[in-house]
Amino acid sequence: MKKLTILTIAIMACNLSNAQEGKDGKKDNKLTSESSQPITPSTLWDLGRVSAEGLSKDGKTLVYGVSNYNLESNSSEKNLYTVSLTNGAVSQFTDQKGGETVVQIEPNDDVIYLLKGQLWKKNLSKGEALQLTNGDSALENVKFSPDGKQILFSQSVLVKKYHSTDKYPELPKSDVYIYDNLDFRHWDTFNDGKFSHPFVASFVDGKVGEPVDLLKDQPYYSPQAPFGGAEDFTWSPDSKAVLYVCKKKFGTDYAVSTNTNIYRYDIATGTTSNLTEGMNGYDTSPTYSPDGKSLTWLSMKTDGYESDKNDIILFDKNSSIRLNLTAHWDGTINSFIWSNDNRKIYFTAATKGTVQLFELEVPTNIQTKALPKIHQISAGDFDITGIVGQVTDKLIVTSTKFTRATEIFSFDLKSKSLTPVTRVNDAKYARISENKIEKRMTRASDGADLFSWVIYPPNFNPAKKYPTILYCEGGPQSALTQFYSFRWNLQLIASQGYIVIAPNRRGMPGWGVKWNEAISQDWGGQPIRDYLAAIDDISKESYVDTARRAAIGASYGGYSVYQLAGVHQNRFKTFIAHNGLFDMRSWYGTTEELFFANHELGGGYWDSKNEKSYTAFNPIEKANNWHTPILIFQGGKDYRVPIGQGLAAFQLAQLKRIKSRLVYLPDENHWVLSGQNAQVWQNEFFIWLKETL
Repeated sequence: MKKLTILTIAIMACNLSNAQEGKDGKKDNKLTSESSQPITPSTLWDLGRVSAEGLSKDGKTLVYGVSNYNLESNSSEKNLYTVSLTNGAVSQFTDQKGGETVVQIEPNDDVIYLLKGQLWKKNLSKGEALQLTNGDSALENVKFSPDGKQILFSQSVLVKKYHSTDKYPELPKSDVYIYDNLDFRHWDTFNDGKFSHPFVASFVDGKVGEPVDLLKDQPYYSPQAPFGGAEDFTWSPDSKAVLYVCKKKFGTDYAVSTNTNIYRYDIATGTTSNLTEGMNGYDTSPTYSPDGKSLTWLSMKTDGYESDKNDIILFDKNSSIRLNLTAHWDGTINSFIWSNDNRKIYFTAATKGTVQLFELEVPTNIQTKALPKIHQISAGDFDITGIVGQVTDKLIVTSTKFTRATEIFSFDLKSKSLTPVTRVNDAKYARISENKIEKRMTRASDGADLFSWVIYPPNFNPAKKYPTILYCEGGPQSALTQFYSFRWNLQLIASQGYIVIAPNRRGMPGWGVKWNEAISQDWGGQPIRDYLAAIDDISKESYVDTARRAAIGASYGGYSVYQLAGVHQNRFKTFIAHNGLFDMRSWYGTTEELFFANHELGGGYWDSKNEKSYTAFNPIEKANNWHTPILIFQGGKDYRVPIGQGLAAFQLAQLKRIKSRLVYLPDENHWVLSGQNAQVWQNEFFIWLKETL
């Protein structure tokens, strides 16, 4: 592993030297300062990864997690810490091997947490950790009833016999899957017939009673697969019912729909009712108001559209009236919480290249159906990535910037200011060179304003010329804001001597619902023209070396790179695509979430009304125009964009004798999760840029 780290540093130093060249032809190796250096891949993975875990009932203590990655062992270790919100004092709370996750903090300051699938308890101020459960099966997504007498959790249950060892137990060494429906694989695993189900059981003195499966014998997932969690569950305030999110569809019907509903399970009678009957899109995140009188959740209208406008629905228990509180607001919501006094709802949403805090006042008389005014309450070049909770007149939030990984902050509702609560990575960032970051507005080809972030190298000198990289975001309806990634890290890329321009092209939240929807069934149209407009505009600057421009991206960003390879008209000197869509016909025939493909492309390739998605907007159709060097990354377990996409693109480049390279990651999915694999990924990324740009 030491050799790998040394190689990384050598590449970074070489790139920095190679990338910056002045008018006098001399290279500039000067670092930002004596004590700071540009960030490297190994530095990036040395950062602690912060997670907010919970607030004490008195609001005086925050529990948070820090995960540290050990590249030598290729594993992560997470521990819990506490910080006083009154004096800032920090102390380590757990040091057990494995990753602890807080379930709840009780009024007496007992912290209940999960470790290796079992419940533990430890007081914030005294005593040792006590293991509460020691069952044969691991508990997941645990939530205690408000009265503390019951427990809600999820476990995986075998419902369908898809694998040969289940269907033919007399053949234990066989390894065969048998399917009659779609949904035979999802994200990075084949369906083995096991479905995650919610369970309810009594909980007395650490003993879990006989659990009741709320979806017994049903082939449905709750939490949602593959990324749903405890946010898909909640208890009724009186502890008499459980609410859970579920898409009660099976097989092919499941693969083409996003219609989740929120179901209420009555503990006493064992009956289930659908609270969102007639609501056809995603319904998620059921949350009661602190006084228990109102229920809220997030809702999308359109079945099959995963990036539809996300609204907050208010349900009044007394009148049974539903009210869409944000129907009139031109945006889409990420997450929300109620204020402690039941009067307001705070939420996060993308807006103009960042993610910010908003508030609305909950109507006092829902029967009038008057919609509330919505106010943005935070502003700045940062993202508010989550709301932990409210402490008097402050919100505890998580936040990132292009140059800072997640930390926890206090947002003052009166002064509208952010104050750091955690400083896990401050000392490390003090040794990392800063990057200049600017906003840039471009006129798109259709006359619309097109916003971009521009990230400059450390010690940027406008009198010099720099190679410049167009960053193409995936999604395609993902917001391009002040995110912090441990792979597609724009600070890391820029810090090797490159200017990076990251446009908020058509299809991105933060610029209104119409802008967000504009990409659907137009993948290769205006969004690609937006990319060309952005790179053409910044290329007018004297410090951009127009002979050395690149385009990079993953997923839809990888598609964009493949599409640009056929239409760029010599703008770019090199390309990098990760898990990109190359042939829309074969992709439609092998991807798993068909609702996404149906909405974004219009439907199947055999239907003539969708012809444009499979011809003009299909990168493979422009194969004859390919002539530019290209690096292709492809994950072997990516079932969203299966392996054939990357292999076909590489084969095209090779057969056309184009300089090209394939980096195949057999054990990775749509992302790169292994630390050592990520180091190889970064090394190959920057080696390629050094060779070709």
